[in-house]
Amino acid sequence: MTEPLVLQPKLDLPAAAPLAEELKARLDGDLVIDGKEVTQLGALCLQVLLAAAISLKGKGHKMTMTHFSDKVVEQMAQMGFSPETLAEGRA
Repeated sequence: MTEPLVLQPKLDLPAAAPLAEELKARLDGDLVIDGKEVTQLGALCLQVLLAAAISLKGKGHKMTMTHFSDKVVEQMAQMGFSPETLAEGRA
């Protein structure tokens, strides 16, 4: 099993491109996303995570999202997602 991808604390506009690049490098198998350090999740980074989940699903792999704080889960909910629906590539 590969190491989990530990996300940066602030997932805002400047974090989107580096996050996309890191995710692209990991789209060859199941992926565990660790949100233990995340304090802020913006819409663009959420879209990047969603695109990765959809890509993985299309390749027969899955994404698992773990250790997100209640605050970040609430930020996801405000955008129509939960960690589970985001990982499944659906709203």
